[in-house]
Amino acid sequence: MTSATTVKTEYEAIIGLETHCQLSTKTKIFSTSSTEFGAEPNTNIDPVCMGLPGVLPVLNEKVLEYAVKAGLALNCQIAKYSKFDRKQYFYPDLPKNYQISQYDLPIAEHGWLEIELVDKDGNPIRKKIGITRLHMEEDAGKLVHAGSDRLSGSAYSLVDYNRAGVPLVEIVSEPDLRSGQEAAEYVQELRRIMRYLGVSDGNMQEGSLRCDVNISVRPVGQKEFGTKVEIKNMNSFNAIQKAIEYEIERQIAAVEAGERIFQETRLWEEGSQRTISMRSKEGSSDYRYFPEPDLAPIEVSDAQLEEWRTQLPELPASKRYRYESELGLSAYDARVLTEERATAEYFEATIAKGANPKAAANWITQDIAAYLNKNKLNITELGLTPANLADVIVRIEKGKITNAKAKQKLADLLAGASPDELFKGEEPISDPSVLEPIVDEVIAANPKEVEKFRSGKTNVKGFFVGQVLKKTGGRADPKLTNELVDQKLNS
Repeated sequence: MTSATTVKTEYEAIIGLETHCQLSTKTKIFSTSSTEFGAEPNTNIDPVCMGLPGVLPVLNEKVLEYAVKAGLALNCQIAKYSKFDRKQYFYPDLPKNYQISQYDLPIAEHGWLEIELVDKDGNPIRKKIGITRLHMEEDAGKLVHAGSDRLSGSAYSLVDYNRAGVPLVEIVSEPDLRSGQEAAEYVQELRRIMRYLGVSDGNMQEGSLRCDVNISVRPVGQKEFGTKVEIKNMNSFNAIQKAIEYEIERQIAAVEAGERIFQETRLWEEGSQRTISMRSKEGSSDYRYFPEPDLAPIEVSDAQLEEWRTQLPELPASKRYRYESELGLSAYDARVLTEERATAEYFEATIAKGANPKAAANWITQDIAAYLNKNKLNITELGLTPANLADVIVRIEKGKITNAKAKQKLADLLAGASPDELFKGEEPISDPSVLEPIVDEVIAANPKEVEKFRSGKTNVKGFFVGQVLKKTGGRADPKLTNELVDQKLNS
């Protein structure tokens, strides 16, 4: 008899993201109301963002500048000619019953960004993710449901229009992502870029960065996509990854069981760690787009485009490459140092003052990072200046102070104390004629430990070294002390 072997089907996920990123302008996209977060409900409003009759929108110039800079940083083609459109839909927090957005002629298209994951051996794995388009639009308001976190089950709902008219760019990726980890890293890199540019704070807790995930599964090797499911309004990296991982398993299980996957919109339920159905979506919505008649088309001149291009900073991916290839840092160190622009600038200012890059990286990613986290501070609020950190690192390398002595004074250094004052008279003792009598004294005072050493318990040598360091206030040169102790105990 021959037994048939069942070959298990392998599946892959096809994932694309639509990311809404709030731009950090002081005023709204088409009016002068403030964009400040946390104001009393319905205080940052005006006739334009409320859609009152007889008022006209005027494009905020900063919004265009920030959108173009974001497009350039994402390697997009910037449109010489683009326009705004009306997107028609009704929702209680949309005052005009339409949203001003961009449809067929967005400001930027055909770009990419590179994500970087680190494997178990610390090696970087890089992958380019295509950007379909980036366009400008206004945000809607916010519904506050009493008695529930969503409309279902609430006693009543209130509307806060403070967000109405807040400027957004929507960034649509190609379906190039294949896992929850890749998707989470894509959003993190997008956030890094926006923060480096200074065009958005990327604060997900305040809604400055929100994601919709489109996901389907198919057997490996199949060209056709499976049925797409959308997961709405993801607002944390962890939620994005967990929701995608759950949804991949759910869809594969449905396919294996012969069940139909419906095109629908789902929500991530944090408490139960699962996605739940929100509404069915059998076809694409008909938003009846047409050109916005109250706003002129946008034309970006070559001179203006070039001026904005020259204002772009070095971006995180470029810094990571440079730190690894030119400075010899690990992928992990490069990634941590480039997470925030201010951290990278602090690091670069430190090595510009003569510090060894690896030593500077260790101080910043370990001792300094721990201090900042504990005290909830930004590196720009640190008392230890890059010049003083470089001074300490150079002193250690030249043997003027020990690493242990520097760590002993860490609290004072971080608070801003001068290395000159802290380490005055603290130079290491590296003269054998000074150290030798101290070693003799320690050995003579501890005959029992000497006996232990000579009976084979060589690990007690550390005890003698420690005693010498203690007697000299930590100033004894550790290497020389070890040599002298070894020499004396074996004589």
